[in-house]
Amino acid sequence: MKEYLIGTGGWAYFQIPNLHPLQAYSKAFNFVEVNSTFYEVPPPRRVEKWRKIVPKGFQFTVRAHKAITHTNRLKPTSETLEIFGKIRKICGVLKAEIIHLQTPPSLKMEQASIKNLEDLISTISLGKVRIALETRGIQPSKLPSELIETMQEHNMIHCVDLAKGEIPAYETDILYSRLFGKGPHNIYQPTDQELKEIDTKASNRNVKKAVLSFHFIKMYKDAARLKTYKQTGKFPTITKSTGLTSLEQILREDAQFPAKKQELIQSQGWKIFDLTPEKRIHARDVLQKLPEKTYNNLNEAIVASESIMR
Repeated sequence: MKEYLIGTGGWAYFQIPNLHPLQAYSKAFNFVEVNSTFYEVPPPRRVEKWRKIVPKGFQFTVRAHKAITHTNRLKPTSETLEIFGKIRKICGVLKAEIIHLQTPPSLKMEQASIKNLEDLISTISLGKVRIALETRGIQPSKLPSELIETMQEHNMIHCVDLAKGEIPAYETDILYSRLFGKGPHNIYQPTDQELKEIDTKASNRNVKKAVLSFHFIKMYKDAARLKTYKQTGKFPTITKSTGLTSLEQILREDAQFPAKKQELIQSQGWKIFDLTPEKRIHARDVLQKLPEKTYNNLNEAIVASESIMR
């Protein structure tokens, strides 16, 4: 594989004192998906600054504005074409090779929508920029053949979520995966084994570039975990301790009490903790075994967990 890119959807929360968040982020990762362009089209000066403060080899992809997909629903209206033109210019400034285009679940990719997509892509001038199409609400294996033909005709990339076991409907030279995981929306944290499986799926495909855009709720930490594994062959620990103390540490972050068992599972079960220095498991693996009762404070939950983890 020529390139393997690991990054996240945005940099706004990557905070380091005295550094612009993007500048700090670019010291940790080699790629970012510009998520903010889905909500607003930034002014040119801001985009120019983004390019200037990152290393030369740092790569961007750009999300298409929601007016294209969610408001105008792929119809090639004058507004759609104007906004798409602005997104294309942003790609030029950032030297981005991919525009991510996400359709909403409410947009059924049937004949009319496919024709709109065909007309839209045929009208705009993409140059060397590729479209990575994500069709929300449609399983990759269920994509209509007419849509696949249109995507292939225009050299599109089929964007999937490897964390959910999805695979592209057809082969291209670029793999693009936005990772949300198995929880509701992005409320999930993958185990080491799940990250290994994502890496295997990305590495074993016959592509020249694999792009992994993390969107888990702890996306920076999880992307860094995979990056560390790729560099060292080992996964880093989540906390500074193991076992019961590690579980206590992750619950202490934001668990609210009093809480019933099911409330704890729902709010905290998606997190992982260090069972041992070499093994991380989901908190739900322990919380599911707790007695059915209301826990008035963290100490009560930890005392109950202690007997389970012996």
